[in-house]
Amino acid sequence: QVQLVESGGGLVQAGGSLRLSCTVSGTVFSIVMVGWHRQAPGKQRDMVATITSGSTTNYADSVKGRFTISRDNAKNTVYLQMNSLKPEDTGIYYCYMPPQPLVSNREYWGQGTQVTVSS
Repeated sequence: QVQLVESGGGLVQAGGSLRLSCTVSGTVFSIVMVGWHRQAPGKQRDMVATITSGSTTNYADSVKGRFTISRDNAKNTVYLQMNSLKPEDTGIYYCYMPPQPLVSNREYWGQGTQVTVSS
């Protein structure tokens, strides 16, 4: 059973930083693509960043240059370093594993962690 467990959210002032962590179990983490999505109040859930098994990264335009996604295969963990945070970064951040060959034909989500950026 694949499980994704996030941690690291909280309240921070604009301009501050936070680092989110997501530990993945139940699969061979080193071969999977994982990522982060976020859902702001009253809005749909959108992709923030993804990282492939080969550590190729992709970012939403709104976070490029401020957020960095990385992975530690020895710890089965993916990170999201968030710098220069803005109030519009506020939302629930979800760790996400999409369907992918040799792993699973379904997607998996973590329970989410709240990030609040005050102005």
